[in-house]
Amino acid sequence: MGSFASLGNRLYTGETSLDIVRRQKTWYAISACLLLVSFAALGVRGLTLGLEFTGGSEFRISGANTTSDLPGSRAVTDVVPGATPKVARVGDDSVRVQTDKLTDRQTDQVRGTLAKAYGVQVDDVTASFVGPSWGKTVSQKALIGLLVFLALVAVVISAYFRTWKMAVAALAALIHDLIITVGIYALVGFEVTPASVIGFLTILGYSLYDTVVVFDKVRENTAGITGQTRRTYSDAANLALNQTLVRSINTSVVALLPVGAILFIGAFLLGAGTLKDLSLALFVGIATGTYSSVFIATPLLADLREREPEMKTLRRRVLARRAEGSKAATAPRPARGRARTAVLDRPGEGADSVSGDGTGDLAGADAGRDVPTDPAPRAAGASAAGSGAARRRTSGPRNQPRRGGSRSKRR
Repeated sequence: MGSFASLGNRLYTGETSLDIVRRQKTWYAISACLLLVSFAALGVRGLTLGLEFTGGSEFRISGANTTSDLPGSRAVTDVVPGATPKVARVGDDSVRVQTDKLTDRQTDQVRGTLAKAYGVQVDDVTASFVGPSWGKTVSQKALIGLLVFLALVAVVISAYFRTWKMAVAALAALIHDLIITVGIYALVGFEVTPASVIGFLTILGYSLYDTVVVFDKVRENTAGITGQTRRTYSDAANLALNQTLVRSINTSVVALLPVGAILFIGAFLLGAGTLKDLSLALFVGIATGTYSSVFIATPLLADLREREPEMKTLRRRVLARRAEGSKAATAPRPARGRARTAVLDRPGEGADSVSGDGTGDLAGADAGRDVPTDPAPRAAGASAAGSGAARRRTSGPRNQPRRGGSRSKRR
């Protein structure tokens, strides 16, 4: 756990970086494959709609001696040959049997055969009929709610981040999550119930939340980005992804663990029911939403922003600076003698006498200072030295008589 925390610190500071934005084509290809599989599953197999959407009769057996689906299927087919009943366990000792619409006489006969098959009284078997109009109403309201939700999301994100491109990227991630989740339902054959529809709408909110968190960090890193030449917009967006990656993983794991527990309890302990349908949609949607917020929304946003003229200019400046830096780093360094030549190349220090290969730098420098090569300066120096010596001989203490001589005269 400590290593994971240190990884998060390195990602946040930029010491370690995962190049996610620059590999957007890889993520787009993966998403395209998932979308194609989802559309193929929807077109070939279709969704397995529950009784609420198709209409039909439902029987519930309470206190059954067994929860196997075989007695229920035989009981229905004995009365209605050719029927395709759906039998599922509900709780510890209850069974649910769904079939097509039956007449009143067929309903009474099925109740009797189900009571005998599961060893209960007829009164312990309840029958109900659900018309398809109820499911149709639910579907229409869910679709209206989805459209209103997407419209409000586009307006709020555009106003909050002050750019419509973030709204487009967020909505693309939401639609991506919804299609893949529905495609998984069609591919595996999960039954779609009103609880599943509620789960579909719930995962949109979760996916949007994770995307907005990443976008907020992107906005923070790209504030005033055109005034520098260190990073492009894609670089800043990739840094924001790395800084929020550990947070996204932790949030997803924390969300998936309880949902997975509810799914396990609903599927294996309590049997089929609303709890299972809701948790199944949430589990698939949360996993898909985490993927889209990291690998789809932010790379798509970077692609949209990089098309702007300002960002194109910024990219050219950043690349030009990096090219200059790489040339400076790969340029050969000057030799030691050349460096000394540059230091000694000052007027009056004899830099011209230093050899180009630096073999006689010290000797040449000394020669340039002490023994000029030009005869004129040499003569001028000699005359100056002679005049100075003459001045010293004609003036000063040497022209006065010595004390020793005067003492000899007095003696």
